Amino acid sequence: MTLALVATFGLGFAFRSLTGKIAGEQLPLKRVTGIGGIFFKCKDPGKMRDWYQSHLGLNTNKYGTVFEWRQGEDSAKKGFTQWSPFSEKTKYFEPSTKEFMINYRVANLEALVDQLRKEGVTIADKIEAVEYGKFVHIIDIEGNKVELWEPDDIEFEKLGEQIGSKTTK
Repeated sequence: MTLALVATFGLGFAFRSLTGKIAGEQLPLKRVTGIGGIFFKCKDPGKMRDWYQSHLGLNTNKYGTVFEWRQGEDSAKKGFTQWSPFSEKTKYFEPSTKEFMINYRVANLEALVDQLRKEGVTIADKIEAVEYGKFVHIIDIEGNKVELWEPDDIEFEKLGEQIGSKTTK
């Protein structure tokens, strides 16, 4: 009897891990899965990129650098994080007046935006789809603009290859 209970209990967990849910139960919405980018303002983005390339070995291009890494859930898949200095006069961070903006990688942008709206989070714009993913901006409780990115890492890598960009590994 005990063996039958343990086997049934164990099979329930195995089934749940294979199907992802039990009888209509939905798994929690995946939110942030990693850092997609770090963007900051500076006086001279070109000099800043050159300094980081010269002194810290970043493989920079006109946008900054892209860090390449392996994804935790599947180490066969690559992931990327963008590092970009912007002109101190950029309007891209508005309405935030801060000197930085963080881009977070997310798994399902539409579902997350729907949930964030329900939670009263300010959504600053509409979801924009490009070949290498989907983007939207939100505003946190201190007025920081935050970028959310549902990446297509395969297309992102292709784009980098097209412009001759080397990643920083």
